[in-house]
Amino acid sequence: MTTLQLSISEASDKGPRAQNQDAVRVVTPAPRLATSKGHLLAVADGVSQCQDGGLAANATLQALALDYYSTPETWAIPHALDKLLTAHNRWLRANGGGQPLLTTLTALVLRGCRYTLAHIGDCRAYLLRSGKLRHLTTEHVWEQPGMEHVLKRALGLDEHLLMDYSEGELRADDQLLIVSDGIWAVLKDNEILQCLQEQPFDQACAQLLQRAYRAGSQDNASALLVRVDALPEASLGDALAPLDERALPPLLKTGQDFEGWEVVNVRAESRQSVLYRVRDQLNQTWLLKTLPAALHKDEQARQALVLEEWFMRRVASAFTPELHPLPQRRHLYYVMREYAGVTLEEQRRQHGLLSIPAWRELAAQLIKAVGKLHQRNLIHRDIKPENLHQGDDGQLRLLDFGLTYCPGLTQAQDGKAPGTPSYMAPEVLNGAEPHAQQDIYSTGVTLYFLLTGHYPYGEVEAFQRPRFGKPVPPSRYRPDVPPWLDDLLLRAVALEPKERFETAEQWLLELAQGESRPLHTSHQPLLQRDPLRFWRYFAMASLALNLLLAILLLNQ
Repeated sequence: MTTLQLSISEASDKGPRAQNQDAVRVVTPAPRLATSKGHLLAVADGVSQCQDGGLAANATLQALALDYYSTPETWAIPHALDKLLTAHNRWLRANGGGQPLLTTLTALVLRGCRYTLAHIGDCRAYLLRSGKLRHLTTEHVWEQPGMEHVLKRALGLDEHLLMDYSEGELRADDQLLIVSDGIWAVLKDNEILQCLQEQPFDQACAQLLQRAYRAGSQDNASALLVRVDALPEASLGDALAPLDERALPPLLKTGQDFEGWEVVNVRAESRQSVLYRVRDQLNQTWLLKTLPAALHKDEQARQALVLEEWFMRRVASAFTPELHPLPQRRHLYYVMREYAGVTLEEQRRQHGLLSIPAWRELAAQLIKAVGKLHQRNLIHRDIKPENLHQGDDGQLRLLDFGLTYCPGLTQAQDGKAPGTPSYMAPEVLNGAEPHAQQDIYSTGVTLYFLLTGHYPYGEVEAFQRPRFGKPVPPSRYRPDVPPWLDDLLLRAVALEPKERFETAEQWLLELAQGESRPLHTSHQPLLQRDPLRFWRYFAMASLALNLLLAILLLNQ
């Protein structure tokens, strides 16, 4: 299994200065963490004119190395870096004894086949590809004559941090270089390129420092060079669980003891999975999920099961089932707690449609659950009543993470669109990349269905190629639905993603404000909001008027 393989060279020296206020850091994590979070490389140049620039540079790289790998593994890299650097910026401003601690920072994260660059200040990053050297950063300095090295942006300088982020594809044999201004200020790009091409890789950074000092550099100098020796072929599922590491469980029977679990019965079975009810040594019941016999040799199905567990552990909250830690297991499966209660589809079949107050309470829980998922950078892709469990404890829980997608970590599968057709956003059927608004749409259809028993665009069968017209307002089926609720649901299931709620949090806020602050769309004329209802009312009014005129004529 090929993984991302790198060679790294680094050098740093104080030069003619009394002390070195530059800092260089390279973090190579364990293989599984490298797959989800990547390799981290950074150079920081403490601002010597301010108090203790060396402390600022070293503290920044220490915080970066520790805190980045503590952020959720599913977060997008720029999001994770920005969160921790914003917090560290506050620390620098508060711990300088009345003056802020200032440093520049240029950091690279290499994960999979891509790199992410975070930059502020006057270090410089280059990409050497196919014999050509290209700048990846711009220096944040004043452009006036004589102020070319005066920073206008740095960590600790301003209350509101503004980092530059960029991303790009990696290719085999790419070299990425970060240098402080002690090098690039005295060496031209062609001199840097010549050094990289002529010197052995492991000596290139040291040679850059020597050439800079021979050219008259009076500053600290640092260089960090990374070369891409091999790009990964494996997916996240491969990296998390090599396919030959664990066998799938055999067919389990009632009463059987399996790795310390007592098998109670088969809870559910489908073409994609088998769910057993099992009991632990404390007589508590759990649900064991694995693959059916027909998929035992299906590598994609095995990877999907591994990823499903991995995602559930990283989004752990009150809105997801608790997973058993399983310190020892020899087979491929995972175990989650069983909760008393029913799915929302079972609830609908048993008790019918929800009342408006009950629906509002459920809607708030569901939208909040989807928001928690999106905060972890995960897209569920199969939200529907069958995958939502209402516990007897009053807690709503999201089930079945088998189709969950994480941008940057998993790849969208070509071919059949994932999900259940009636709940799939129109763009999914057209092959669009997964995005959060697709979950917003599925959530909207789910809530619409639980309120009315119908779908906003009609039911969609798996073999159909549906044509989406205008959605039917929920109040057409439920006269007790207020106009503001019509507006919310129709916005959630809008055909265009940009017309839906941008985030679940925005939807939740407008749901809470619904009765007290009607939305602007509720002021539209009835003819625009619901033409059919308008013409019905018009016809009834015309009929009543004609009857009144007829009665008046008869009485004359």
